[in-house]
Amino acid sequence: MNFQKKLFKLTTEVGVAGDEFSAAKTACEMLKKYAPDAEVDHFGNVIGNIGERCEDKRHILLDAHIDEIGLIVTYITDSGFLKVANCGGVDRRVLLAQQVTIFGKEAIKGIITSTPPHLEEDDKKAPKIEDIFIDIGMSKEQAEKVVSLGDRAVIDTTPCELLNGRVTSKAIDDRSGVLAILYALEKTKDKNLAFSVTALFSSQEETGERGAKTAAYKINPDLAIAVDVSFALTADDSVQKCGIMGNGVMIGVAPSLNKAFCNQLIFLAKDKKIPYQIEVMDGTTGTNSDVIGVTRGGVKTVTLSIPLKYMHTPVEVVELKDIENTGKLIAEFLLSGGVK
Repeated sequence: MNFQKKLFKLTTEVGVAGDEFSAAKTACEMLKKYAPDAEVDHFGNVIGNIGERCEDKRHILLDAHIDEIGLIVTYITDSGFLKVANCGGVDRRVLLAQQVTIFGKEAIKGIITSTPPHLEEDDKKAPKIEDIFIDIGMSKEQAEKVVSLGDRAVIDTTPCELLNGRVTSKAIDDRSGVLAILYALEKTKDKNLAFSVTALFSSQEETGERGAKTAAYKINPDLAIAVDVSFALTADDSVQKCGIMGNGVMIGVAPSLNKAFCNQLIFLAKDKKIPYQIEVMDGTTGTNSDVIGVTRGGVKTVTLSIPLKYMHTPVEVVELKDIENTGKLIAEFLLSGGVK
């Protein structure tokens, strides 16, 4: 699998939370290779079954969210500037002077305004989102013809290859998780799996894990693996709080996760010599595991995370080998039978 090519294809598509259609459509087409019944449901989730669901096998759900952070248009000023709000946890520190695209009746380019440093009275604070304006070079009357309240916007960025097997792009959170699941399905294609399997690329994770909640209720699995990203060590972080990029998949351990399931994945990683690291969380995980695990009567759930630098910015960085090793561990679990 060409990880870089597939990841860039996924991250280039726009899928801001609540309006994931373009990204979901692309991911759905990729999933159909392994799940011919894959479709985008009415909530924006991509769901596909790997073969027929067998009543004599336990059912496992593989989840990664397809949505990304972005902005939503809230108001058009009398001067034609756009006011916006967050869709997800946008890092406000990186917004000023960014080029953006607004997806209205057509794609409109704009610039987030900034005050020249010569005139800035206080440059120590990030602006509040309500103080952000987008300049699209139009009057109010012109803007209203192409932009509607509720239209989404994203910061423009171009995926780029870095050194040492690393890449940067927007939306690697969590299109890298989508790619890890696709790789696991590629590795187990035409093999006898120990489970019935459903793949879910869920919507609206960035705004409250909503897509995973509705989909998990419908799918009703016995077990679930939620694949997401987590913090990779950077120059100013603590090694105690972060994973190390290139050291493999981060296996989550938390009170909200199934202990036996976590232990089984650790055992498999050791046995199959798949690089891994432990991520300890003291409560819930901040991933879709939190809602999947308490669906219906409860689902045995774990989180696998891919180390990521500069989360929730347009220049997220990941090492492709970590995505590969995440997929390898999922594949080994699908073949092994795992937790009872």
